[in-house]
Amino acid sequence: MSDSIALFLRGTRSPKECCDMKDEHDAPSESTVTPEPQAGWPSYTMVEERMKKIYFDFYQETYKKSKIDRKTKELIAIAASLGFKCQGCLNGHLKKAKKFGATPEEISEAIAIAMGVAAASVVDQTDIAAEHLQIKHFE
Repeated sequence: MSDSIALFLRGTRSPKECCDMKDEHDAPSESTVTPEPQAGWPSYTMVEERMKKIYFDFYQETYKKSKIDRKTKELIAIAASLGFKCQGCLNGHLKKAKKFGATPEEISEAIAIAMGVAAASVVDQTDIAAEHLQIKHFE
């Protein structure tokens, strides 16, 4: 078992390190994981070992070679990290997107798409409230 997997399963990796994990699908030049210093409470203290393993296996599976290239997966992950408000995930996926060749313009576009979806969610929520409360301020 690799050191990064062992750290993950013991719960000594923080959530922000999770998305910054290096796996066998990263560039061949990467051979070790240098975790960021932990601050505060350790991560995964409320998740049992078997569930951590299931999560870790699932996470690794999503980054295996598939129809979607790794750069595109990282751009998707940037937008998802923003949508789910995961700062550690965002940091890790920004680094990986750059490593896999994403340009500043591509990263900006992924961010803009997340911004658009976030804005649409506000419209969606207010539309639902307006219908429920029968409010039509502007027609």
